[in-house]
Amino acid sequence: MNTYIYNQPDWPRLHWNRESLAERLAAVRHEQGRLLGRMEALGFKLRQEAVLKTLTEDVLKSSEIEGEQLDAEQVRSSIGRRLGMDVGGLKHVDRNVEGVVEMMLDATRHYDQTLTAERLFAWHASLFPTARSGMRRIRVSAWRDDSGGPMQVLSGPVGKERVHFEAPAAAKLDGEAQAFLDWFNGNTETDWVVKAGLAHFWFVTIHPFDDGNGRIGRAIADMALARSEQSSQRFYSMSAQIRQERAAYYDILEQTQKGATDITPWMDWFLGCLGRAIEGAQATLASVLTKARFWENLADFPANERQRLVLNRLLDGFEGKLTTSKWAKLAKSSQDTALRDIQPLVDRGILVRSPGGGRSTSYELARVSSAADPEKGEEARKKDGRSKERNGRSS
Repeated sequence: MNTYIYNQPDWPRLHWNRESLAERLAAVRHEQGRLLGRMEALGFKLRQEAVLKTLTEDVLKSSEIEGEQLDAEQVRSSIGRRLGMDVGGLKHVDRNVEGVVEMMLDATRHYDQTLTAERLFAWHASLFPTARSGMRRIRVSAWRDDSGGPMQVLSGPVGKERVHFEAPAAAKLDGEAQAFLDWFNGNTETDWVVKAGLAHFWFVTIHPFDDGNGRIGRAIADMALARSEQSSQRFYSMSAQIRQERAAYYDILEQTQKGATDITPWMDWFLGCLGRAIEGAQATLASVLTKARFWENLADFPANERQRLVLNRLLDGFEGKLTTSKWAKLAKSSQDTALRDIQPLVDRGILVRSPGGGRSTSYELARVSSAADPEKGEEARKKDGRSKERNGRSS
């Protein structure tokens, strides 16, 4: 039988080598401050764009870590609506998507509020509005009771499963959860960045719910990181970085949960992952600045509301091919109106026709520099005109 960390005599007094982690923590704190400073310089509107992209990525990737694929447009629509942003083309959002968004926004926008069992129960209910995980019925808004056997993290085919971890017995959960909450909410000299790593590890180790422990544990870490910055605005996604490093994430969790209460290796990995997440935020910043430049360069173009809506969708990373039918659906217009909207954008060189033609004709966004340069736009228009003569009318 494995001796898990929670069976150690000094559990849950987790400790780590502060000296060995001091340099890494200082570097992460430095990069955290630099990123926040750069984002502050953007102005409110661009910061909101960055927050929308970051939170969308965070929700999607936290679910992907658990093998659940959410609809990106639904997630974006739900977050945009709650942030009071006009994201255009709002989709109907499934209740399970709304639930994940509700939890994440509560954790980050109300980061300074006390974390209680009742709040965790509310997050759990949001994640599982039907009280089911797949086909399996689960306890919602309550700690697990182990009625179906001990809580285990498994892999492998049925009958040949490998047990990676077995959580504390349900009978111990009241005490385990209360100890965690008292520590998280209590006065402490521990840096909140460090506390984010500790909180995530501690929570997933006690594994108090039938399902959703990983997502809730990452939300708790995000809450602690928001406290470390004293800001509800998120500009980097720890979950997205963990998703990239998922194998290493599970490996270090398993090793630490089977070890002693010195969790220096876990904290070293967590701080490194956080540093890489902050580095990855540069891509979000670049995307937001590219979008801002795009519209600045087109200040002289009289785009109507439908054109702005669809162009913004393209700039935000529209998936699939943009046809006149999809344009009409996004803009809630007829196909004839969609064609009238598209043609001036093609003439200016803002949109170009993709290879192919006929009824399958699709469009893509030209490079920002081409769209901004009238001469390049004219060149693209002439080229596209020749293409149109070959392809005929699209649909």
